[in-house]
Amino acid sequence: MIGVDGAFSAVRQSMQMQINRFEYDESYLAHGYKELTIPPAPDGSWRMEKNALHIWPRKSFMMIALPNPDGSFTCTLFWEFEGQRSFATTKTDDDVRRFFDEEFPDAVSLMPGLLGDFRNNPTGSLVTIRCAPWFYRGNICLVGDAAHAVVPFYGQGMNAAFEDCVVLDECLNKFPDNRERAFAEYFELRKENADTLADLAIGNFIEMRDKTASKTFRAKKKLDHALEAALPGKYLPLYTMVTFTRIPYAKAARRARRQDRIVYGALVCVVLLIVALLFRWIPR
Repeated sequence: MIGVDGAFSAVRQSMQMQINRFEYDESYLAHGYKELTIPPAPDGSWRMEKNALHIWPRKSFMMIALPNPDGSFTCTLFWEFEGQRSFATTKTDDDVRRFFDEEFPDAVSLMPGLLGDFRNNPTGSLVTIRCAPWFYRGNICLVGDAAHAVVPFYGQGMNAAFEDCVVLDECLNKFPDNRERAFAEYFELRKENADTLADLAIGNFIEMRDKTASKTFRAKKKLDHALEAALPGKYLPLYTMVTFTRIPYAKAARRARRQDRIVYGALVCVVLLIVALLFRWIPR
């Protein structure tokens, strides 16, 4: 049996009852999410740039908007469940209007259905699930969210499941007469990458929420793109490696850390060189 029944997998639960010392961790962000809508303009066009991910970063929370083919945008508010300003304390239409007027004034005019959307659309939770092992003998194997559910901030959850399928197929072909060994090798090859993706997804949430408004962060992104253009195939930003290559997640994360150490080291050397030259040439 191949368990592909999602984050709250019944197949995985049955494995927990069969496997001694089965490892399982289910953790939630303090933030939930609520979907809202920016409808198309009267002529059916998009009200904002359609070839972009729109982010309203607000340090402890954020809203994003993604375009749809019909000219609308799906907005998602990521906000704390509890707290002085949170989903828990924002109940009335006046509360909602006041919050959006203060935090997202440029978006409010584009959202005529805001109050109804906020009132009627459910508030969802954001879960990360890790477990081990992903198989039971040669009988059961987990794939996708059943094995490793992640929060959506890298947009890689479905891709990770497809990668599981590719690796599992390769392992089954490698050990056609020993399914348990095939499952074990699949688990060994994929577990580190799944855990890395879980960490990357949470890290990208913090980055989107806290750092995208930072001049330093944007300067680092520009430097990444400049180095990628200057050193094609040799310097790859983490996002490029994760999204546009088949480099495994764990290997991509290690390479990105190594690149960052080199870049930051080079910048420090340049600064020290400039200081040394200035010190040498300044009249005493």
